[in-house]
Amino acid sequence: MAVKQMQYIIIGASAAGMAAAEAIRRLDSEGSVTVLSDEQDMPYFRPMLPFIVSGKKKFPEMMLIGQGPYRGANIDVRINSRVEAVNTADQKVSIKSGEELPYDKLLIATGSVPNIPSDIAGVEAEGVFVLRTIADACAMAHRAETARHAVMLGGGLLNLKAAFALLERGMDVTLIVKSPEVLSKLMEPDDTVLIRNALNKAGLKLVTGSSVTRILSDSSGVIGVLLDSGREIPCQMVCIGKGIRANVEFLDKSGILVNQGVVVDKFTRSNIQNVFAAGDVAVTLDPIAGERIVTGLWTNAAEMGSCAGRNMAGQPGIYSGTFGILNAAQVADEPFVSMGIVHTKGTAYEIHITATPETYRKLVFTPDGTRLVGALFIGDISKAGLYRYIIREMMPIKDIKSEIVNHRLHYGHFLR
Repeated sequence: MAVKQMQYIIIGASAAGMAAAEAIRRLDSEGSVTVLSDEQDMPYFRPMLPFIVSGKKKFPEMMLIGQGPYRGANIDVRINSRVEAVNTADQKVSIKSGEELPYDKLLIATGSVPNIPSDIAGVEAEGVFVLRTIADACAMAHRAETARHAVMLGGGLLNLKAAFALLERGMDVTLIVKSPEVLSKLMEPDDTVLIRNALNKAGLKLVTGSSVTRILSDSSGVIGVLLDSGREIPCQMVCIGKGIRANVEFLDKSGILVNQGVVVDKFTRSNIQNVFAAGDVAVTLDPIAGERIVTGLWTNAAEMGSCAGRNMAGQPGIYSGTFGILNAAQVADEPFVSMGIVHTKGTAYEIHITATPETYRKLVFTPDGTRLVGALFIGDISKAGLYRYIIREMMPIKDIKSEIVNHRLHYGHFLR
C-alpha cells in the first residue's frame, strides 16, 4: 500500500517560513510543501529594505529564493494568499480567495506587524509610512523623490537604518524619540555617547523625550508634525517605527494558545497537535534571562524555522532558545554589538565598563561575578563572537575572568 504523502502548509514566506520549507524538503522529498504569503512579491531578504529606500539596490538583488541555502526546489510559494482562519479541528486553512487547504503539519510563521500608536492623529495621511514590506520601501522611495524633510518616529534600529537611507538621498531627517536616547532596547542612555556622536556627525537631527500627537496634512499629503510640547516641525513624509506586535489576529478562533505571540515548547510545537510556530510570531525562551520572549531578528527566525521544519518532517530536535538581545549592526560609521542582558540600572549585576574616545565596552556578570550574561561593544567589536559563545553556553569563567574583563580573550582559552 502506498505511503500517504504529507501535506505541509507554512503561513509566512520570510526567514522562518522559508527556512522551515527548506528543512522539510531536505528530509521529505515526497510530501507537498506549500508556503502562503499575503505579500504581492516573492520572498526576499527583509533586512535589506533600507537599500530600496536609499536606491542602492533593486528588488531582484534582494530575492531570497536561489540565494545561499534558500533553493526553493519543489516548494510551492503562493503570493497574494492571505490566510484568514485556521481550523485546527479539521486541519484546514482558509485563504482570502475562499479556498480551503488541508494540512497534516502546519507552521505559523507570519512574523509581526508594525505598531501604529492610537494616540497619534492623522496617520492616514498620504506620505505616512511604516517600513515592513517591499511595497512600503518602494512607496517611501517614490515619496522621497519630491520630499525635502522626513520625520522618523521611534529610535529603534530599523527606523535608524531607514533614516540613514533617506539621508543618503540628500534629505533632511529628524528623528523623534520618547526615550532619553536612541536604541533604548539595545543599550542604556549612558551607553550611547559614541552612537549619539555618530548621529550628529552624519547630520541626523535628534529630538529626545518628545512624542508626536498629530500628523499635519493638506491635499498634497503630509506637511508637518505636532509634538506634545506644542512645537511644529514642517516635513513632507513621516515614517513610524514604534515597535511591532505578533501577526496573530487570524488565529482568534483556532484554539491555538496566544500570549503576545504563539506560545511554543522546546520543539517549536504549539498547544495544538501538528501545529508549530517560528520567528517573530512565536513566543520562545531566552536561555540567559530565563524568560519567555518574542524574537525580532532574522538570524534567530531562520534558525528557529529550520528547527521547526525538521520537527515537522519527523526529525525531532530541540530549539535551544532565542538568545535575547543579540544585535550586530552599524549606525552611521559606528559598529556595535549588543547581546544578552545589557540593561542594569537599579540591579545587582556586576558591571565592568571601559570607555575611550573611540570605543566603549560594557560587560555584565551575574551578581556573584561567576558568569558573563551580557556585553555591549561600540567602535571596536573584535572578539565579540568569543563573548557571545561564553554567554550563550553559560561557560564557567573563574579561570579566565581577568582576560574577559581586560579584553585579552582568545581562542586558546576555549581549549583549556
